Amino acid sequence: MAAYLPHKRGFAGYATRFVDPALGFALGWNYLLKYLIVTPNNINAAGIVVQYWTSSVKTSVWMIIFIAFIFLVNLLGVRVFGELEFWFSSIKVIALIGLILLGIVIDLGGNPKHDRIGFRYWHAPNGPMGTYLKAQVGGNDHLSIFLGFWSVMINALFSFIGTELIGVTVGEAENPRRNIPIAIRRTFWRILIFYVGGVFVIGLTVPSTNQQLFVANKSKTGAAASPFVVATTLAGIKSLNHVINAAILIFVLSAANSDLYISSRTLYGLAVEGKAPSIFRRVNRMGVPWPALLLCTAFCFLVYLNVASGTGKVFGYFVNLVSTFGAITWMCIVYSHIRFMAALKAQGISRDMLPYQAPFQPYGSWFVLVSTAIITFFKGFDSFLPFTTATFITSYIALPVFFFLWIGWKLWYRTSVIKSEDVDLISGKREIDEEEERFLAEKELFEKSRGKPSLWQRLWSLA
Repeated sequence: MAAYLPHKRGFAGYATRFVDPALGFALGWNYLLKYLIVTPNNINAAGIVVQYWTSSVKTSVWMIIFIAFIFLVNLLGVRVFGELEFWFSSIKVIALIGLILLGIVIDLGGNPKHDRIGFRYWHAPNGPMGTYLKAQVGGNDHLSIFLGFWSVMINALFSFIGTELIGVTVGEAENPRRNIPIAIRRTFWRILIFYVGGVFVIGLTVPSTNQQLFVANKSKTGAAASPFVVATTLAGIKSLNHVINAAILIFVLSAANSDLYISSRTLYGLAVEGKAPSIFRRVNRMGVPWPALLLCTAFCFLVYLNVASGTGKVFGYFVNLVSTFGAITWMCIVYSHIRFMAALKAQGISRDMLPYQAPFQPYGSWFVLVSTAIITFFKGFDSFLPFTTATFITSYIALPVFFFLWIGWKLWYRTSVIKSEDVDLISGKREIDEEEERFLAEKELFEKSRGKPSLWQRLWSLA
């Protein structure tokens, strides 16, 4: 959808155009609420990380320092933001590659203990299918393993949320018809290498029964629960844990910085569409929507809930909220795509003419819709073992909020689902086609004037 009709209204714009304006409104505010929560969540995580080194300075002091830092970076404009994120991202990539290689070396016996671990931790009782909430389910191993599986799926959902950000940046991308498909493919390989590769290495080097993995839920030195720190500690590597912890601190601060940027731009976009108060359309001379930035920064102070409840418990609440908002976003995106494909078929337009064709369609979108719905349904199961009001509310409150926004807009403006044959697949396409032709012509002239690129330049462009 983004490669065919790129625009600056993000996912909500496609939901409005291909499904129903009411769904677009609800999706836009749902996405904003997600980032209003995930930003303080990452600040909270940064506070946990710092506590690994010292507890003499109160967490509340670190919180205000982190909030001020990301606010100033965002206030200084996209140039400063982009430069900082470039270096943050470079450090993240180097650190993750180093950690994965380190894990492989440790597993093969290249550690102070000279212990060749191999696949030892893939077998019971240290294997991946551990027991979860066993005492609460009367010691039933099978039920405990089943619940553990869903617990992992919920945390995986939280971890993968954010990969859809390419759909937000499409409106400011250069030649989106070409660059968005490239970015999508690179995202897949980065997920495979960094997410799946990282989990694979951790599974090799850390037994699932090691109690150090659960420190975050039991004390204030939660960063010690980083599985990479646990892996190096078990291997007898003493000083590297501080380096890993510093890298983790950069990870979460970078995430908080990016989240504040996205939330302020999402609120600005809603205001431009008339779906949020007009004051949030204001920008300063650097193009920063400062009223939106101020409001989104104010939500960062939700981190001070941990003064009463503890960082680990508040982090869990935030994870529940963010994962539900994110799951709703994903379901709305794939449903919009299903309706988009239905409109193409109804209007006799072949998918072969699209700049990018998503693979395994329409089955891929239906699989994501159904599987994400199932995970969302199960995500609050632990609030019943025993019943905990706070966990139940944070697990499911996003659902009634979303439907309230959707039904409220539908009733107020009396909108209806757009028929497939009436979906607008043409408006704006001509301008996009002309812009793409101009870009390609200018690029060709530039490359001719510059000459043939060197091997190093070609490799750098691929990276």
